[in-house]
Amino acid sequence: MTEMQQKARIALVLGATGGIGGAVARGLSKRGWQVRALNRNAEKAAKVEPAFDWRQGDAMNARDVRVAAEGADLIVHAVNPPGYRNWGTLVLPMLDSTIAAAKAVGARVLLPGTIYNFGRDAFPILNEDAPQNPDTDKGLIRKEMERRLKDASETGVGVIIVRAGDFFGPGAANNWFSQGLVKPGKPVTTISYPGREGIAHQWAYLPDVAEIMVRLVERAESLPRFAVYHMRGFLDRNGTEMVAAIRRALGKPGVPVRSFPWWLIGLASPFVPLFRELHRMRYVWREPLRMPNERLLAVLGEEPHTPIDEAVATTLKGLGCMPKEIATRATTAGRMPA
Repeated sequence: MTEMQQKARIALVLGATGGIGGAVARGLSKRGWQVRALNRNAEKAAKVEPAFDWRQGDAMNARDVRVAAEGADLIVHAVNPPGYRNWGTLVLPMLDSTIAAAKAVGARVLLPGTIYNFGRDAFPILNEDAPQNPDTDKGLIRKEMERRLKDASETGVGVIIVRAGDFFGPGAANNWFSQGLVKPGKPVTTISYPGREGIAHQWAYLPDVAEIMVRLVERAESLPRFAVYHMRGFLDRNGTEMVAAIRRALGKPGVPVRSFPWWLIGLASPFVPLFRELHRMRYVWREPLRMPNERLLAVLGEEPHTPIDEAVATTLKGLGCMPKEIATRATTAGRMPA
């Protein structure tokens, strides 16, 4: 039995009402961790997830984070500004608050990473130590986040970063699957695909991402001070396999696929900052991408992996895109290995 298993440890989760933050928080709680969560409306959040120790406060307020972190062994930094407003100006100060709190209480920091801090020069095989030459403003900020965490690790703060492909899952709202391929709350009559046939794309099922993070946290004492891992997730090898999985889940092999309206995004990009960033990120759909997970396997021995048919069916059901009975049938039907 490890030291972590011998006593209940405290994890402060920033972003516990979000997709990845909530999934990691639930995973830690099941492993015996005491999960403390900071929220601007703690009373309301506690009614949704009463198992957590909710603390009133704002992740954008350094003092609130520091007070909530008292006694914590781990800080999960899975938070974004509300509604992604002023993302570029608020993200780094929020991270600075987490780093300061971690230093003050001796906690480790866990960060869900992304591929956006890499430019197209790092493709098609993206290793953990590939050069970071991002093509977008968001990528530059993500690169700076990791740099600040690396600096913090050199002063004694333990850091774990797990980078993955595009998230999808029943509780993941702000992602390409739920905002591009399908429309939440509506039956799937067409699938809008941002990529091209023949171009590989990397996906990551949210519950699998969270499970990997929790397992790494359980082994934290044996990891490097600054530990970065890539997960393989679901590799759509030719840009058609995710579409095929959606069709199987729906039981509708003839659901039409249309191209994502990049031309419209391009026209609006001079006037809408979000569209401008999306347009600049087209390369992640136009360049093949594969994320080897050998470093992760060396630590865990395996990568937790939900079969793609089960993952897609659960996601569509959670997004309200198909009737419950169809989701159940699709989940228990024949499953294709990724």
